[in-house]
Amino acid sequence: MAFGQDLYSQLDDKFLWMLLVGFMAQLVDGALGMGYGVISTTLLLSGGLNPAVISGSIHTAEMFSSGASGFSHYRFGNVNKKLFKTLLIPGVLGAIAGALLLGYAGEEFSVWIRPVISIYTLLLGIRILTNAFKEKQKPQKVKRAGWLAGAGGFLDSFGGGGWGPLVTSTLISKGRTPKYVIGSVSLTEFFVTMASAVTFFFILGVSHWQSILGLILGGVVAAPLAARLVGKLPIKKMFIGVGIIVIISSVRIIWMFIDKLT
Repeated sequence: MAFGQDLYSQLDDKFLWMLLVGFMAQLVDGALGMGYGVISTTLLLSGGLNPAVISGSIHTAEMFSSGASGFSHYRFGNVNKKLFKTLLIPGVLGAIAGALLLGYAGEEFSVWIRPVISIYTLLLGIRILTNAFKEKQKPQKVKRAGWLAGAGGFLDSFGGGGWGPLVTSTLISKGRTPKYVIGSVSLTEFFVTMASAVTFFFILGVSHWQSILGLILGGVVAAPLAARLVGKLPIKKMFIGVGIIVIISSVRIIWMFIDKLT
């Protein structure tokens, strides 16, 4: 009883804010296949935390919410098993490599690599929006999907986000059905974030537990709702939603980079 009261006394307005952030971030991520890292990283960066601590905190929380999301997508039949198997191992290896590099090399390299990838995802976002207003596109074969997953896992750990914008955007831009892309990528994301979180734990330990707990609880509540939503949304609107969120997040990172240089 005393432990519970002590725990409750440490939960302040920041915890409630992170609860809301976790809910909204997972709702967007689960429904559109991207956005969790972008939304969460933006808010935590404003608090002046070390980028490695931010990425570690986000991935610790995201491990729970992505697990709930992946399970929900699987239960609702949104997962392409072949695509999941193709993405799994490279994504996990990329996440471990990104976490190790960020944990030991610091933030100087991540400052430069994120704008470069953001230019790529910006172009993908524009392409996805264009596809939304075209007639149904014939699916193209996705070459080197394993390399794509490896890059996505690396950037997700190294830059605090990037798995969804890079992997989901690329697969959808090839004309793949958004429902199955989002479901498969979301299930894979659980294993990617777990690999990243465990690596950060061994390097940095766990800190800022109130923020992590808020993100976890909000994300777990939102995950089933998001998974059900992804099967109900019209494909055209899903293309538009994915395109818009990729463009906004990409422009934001590019703008922040330019602002730092001036």
